[in-house]
Amino acid sequence: MDKNTFTGLLLIIAILIGSFILNAPSEEEIAEQKRMRDSVAQVEAQKERIDEEREQINETQAAEDETNTALIANTNATSDSSSVDSVQDIQAEQLYGSFAAATKGEEQFYLLESDVLKLTFSNKGGRLISASLKDYETYEGMPLELFDSTSRFNLNFFTRDNKNIYTDELYFRSDNQNTRITGSDEVKMVFRLPAANDRYLEYIYTIKGDSYLIDFDVNLVKMDEVLDMRSGEIYLDWMVNAPNQEKSLKNQRDATTVFYKYKGEDVDDLGIGAEEKEEFEASLKWVSLKQQFFNTTLIADEFFEKSKSFAEVTTDEGSLDYVKTLKTSLTLPVNGNSLETFGMSLYLGPNKYNILKQHGDDLQDIINLGWGIFGWVNQFAVIPVFNFLDSFSLSYGIIILILTILLKVVLSPITYKTYLSGAKMRVLKPEIDDINKKYKDDAMKKQQAMMTLYRQTGVNPLSGCVPLLIQMPILFAMFRFFPASIELRQEGFLWADDLSTYDSIYNFPDGFSIPFYGDHISLFTLLMAVSIMLYTKFNSQMTMSAAAEGPLAAQMKIMTYLMPVMMLFFFNSYSSGLSYYYFLANIISIGQTFLIRKLFINEGAIRAKIEENKKKPKGKKKSGFQKRLEEMAKQKGVASKK
Repeated sequence: MDKNTFTGLLLIIAILIGSFILNAPSEEEIAEQKRMRDSVAQVEAQKERIDEEREQINETQAAEDETNTALIANTNATSDSSSVDSVQDIQAEQLYGSFAAATKGEEQFYLLESDVLKLTFSNKGGRLISASLKDYETYEGMPLELFDSTSRFNLNFFTRDNKNIYTDELYFRSDNQNTRITGSDEVKMVFRLPAANDRYLEYIYTIKGDSYLIDFDVNLVKMDEVLDMRSGEIYLDWMVNAPNQEKSLKNQRDATTVFYKYKGEDVDDLGIGAEEKEEFEASLKWVSLKQQFFNTTLIADEFFEKSKSFAEVTTDEGSLDYVKTLKTSLTLPVNGNSLETFGMSLYLGPNKYNILKQHGDDLQDIINLGWGIFGWVNQFAVIPVFNFLDSFSLSYGIIILILTILLKVVLSPITYKTYLSGAKMRVLKPEIDDINKKYKDDAMKKQQAMMTLYRQTGVNPLSGCVPLLIQMPILFAMFRFFPASIELRQEGFLWADDLSTYDSIYNFPDGFSIPFYGDHISLFTLLMAVSIMLYTKFNSQMTMSAAAEGPLAAQMKIMTYLMPVMMLFFFNSYSSGLSYYYFLANIISIGQTFLIRKLFINEGAIRAKIEENKKKPKGKKKSGFQKRLEEMAKQKGVASKK
């Protein structure tokens, strides 16, 4: 091979490589395509301007030439219109390639109504543009929409001839009709986007009359001849402006976010911040755009790829119509076969625990019932009991009352143990007073004497704390249950019109709002705060011993009044059902404490038992608790001497 031949081969190879690179889609080409789209608009604007100029000319012509002038104008207009149409066709061909024909069309809407859903589909983009729930209304009494026409649902991909396609810009073919279905009947809504010849992309929505779940299949028929298979991916862009549905905009924003589940892992979310974004790190099973009481969830039959996938939450603080904007971009894998189907399901419905759970894939975990043991208490105790009581069609205010009584009955042994411990400490008050006087200026000896007294009498000063700790999971579980319970939504009781949100007996005028409190007064919250103060005072009088004197007694007295005030600020804009529950719980607790002291506690018998314990041999084995307390006292004493 001579030098010229070798040089020629190198040039040919370089040309081939350069051609491959130049033919690949680039940012500049995409920008050029956008400019070409803009030029269509410019041509249309120029056409309108030409027509206006002709009209002015026609008006100035002589009356005798009017007919000829009009004929000439019409002839020219037809010629110019044909020219513009030709330019638009060329532009569409350059922008969309084999999908150019789908740029022309007239948008048509198809209404589908089932037992639970009202759906509106459009042939433009072949998408579901709005969804309403028939069994629910907004707080204002309007039809409850999960999303409206401002939403977006689009597939994006590149073709072999480097066209960047967005399906929501194109018109799908459809023979659908307005439809009404009930019960177990089902109907398919089919939208087809032709490429050329017998190649097409197809959406098939399968809706059942009695279900919130819609089957959604994306079919690719001979699209391997159209798609650019170098990436092997189609991108699904989904955006929803979450509508304002409830009484409290703030509570909605705190509960509205994007939930997701990686394949084979636990459910996670983006958090409740106003601005959140996260790139997905693994294949996804589902993504849920979740509001306070409703959600729209896209579930893959297999999984969504992680490539270029993300979720994002943004908030327009000035908007009263929309709570947040929820976005996600998902990736559909493409294998390059002549016939491919990517199967999905679309859940459009309430955040109702039992309904979500029956669909599987941990969908019920989008309901915030609390983490760890708090969530377990709700799932396995509170929700089953609540649903059982609900089956009797009682008022939800009565259901909460019965639920509170049942919980207090179940916890009554713990309440008894707590009070018994306080009674023992109260019986020991004379001995504790003597120790406080005897070792007034020696804290170490005072502690040691206290430990000796507790050991001799068999009293554990912290035994009353353990029952209280056992009750804490239930208190926190209820704190999560009531605001998340859709069963309480728009259910009134007494003066409250909606137990899922705050009740208001007075709204401050002219938009006035107290910082950290709000612009209204909640009566259930006031009653709860008063009941906390009464219970704290009553309980301290019934159980406080001489051990609670000096600085500790002063602190407890402060908390008696400070705690209700804090709760007043914290709960004023919270669920009135929760405030009502805490109010009932405190009143019942006061009654329980009174009955236990009058009927079940004999302080004389407790004194006799303590005296009997004092007479027992002093070599009695110390409990682990007593050993730790004495060791701490000794260490403290050594430290003070240093």
